[in-house]
Amino acid sequence: MKKINLRSDDGWTFMETLIVIAIILVLTSSVGFVAIQNLDRAKVATARSQISAFSVALESYYIDNGRYPTMEQGLSALWQKPTVEPVSPLWNGPYLLRPVPKDPWGNDYEYRVPGQHGLPYSIRSFGRDGREGGEGKDADITSWEN
Repeated sequence: MKKINLRSDDGWTFMETLIVIAIILVLTSSVGFVAIQNLDRAKVATARSQISAFSVALESYYIDNGRYPTMEQGLSALWQKPTVEPVSPLWNGPYLLRPVPKDPWGNDYEYRVPGQHGLPYSIRSFGRDGREGGEGKDADITSWEN
């Protein structure tokens, strides 16, 4: 049987440790960049999904009340009975599963009656920059182009 001799200088050197740390940093930073790109796409998909859910809820509201909520009542009329006139006695909500959220960037959705392009209503998230218009990651997400 061979005898193993362990000396106090066996093990990792300082340089080997630095190389391993550098490799780990390179790998984690590349994963981070990919995750950030997917996060932006996920926020756009979430906004589109929420706008679609609002549209379904607005149609249910219309069926019960014979009209859409006014701009003053806003999307919150889908969650709780409006207190701003005209208040319909036929309100049968809530029409959403939870209160109206802010868009994925933390801004309120814009709700308009009548809507864009002759539609009865329109819903818009102003995107990442929170301002009308924009391109790429700052583009608006709308119910009429959803």
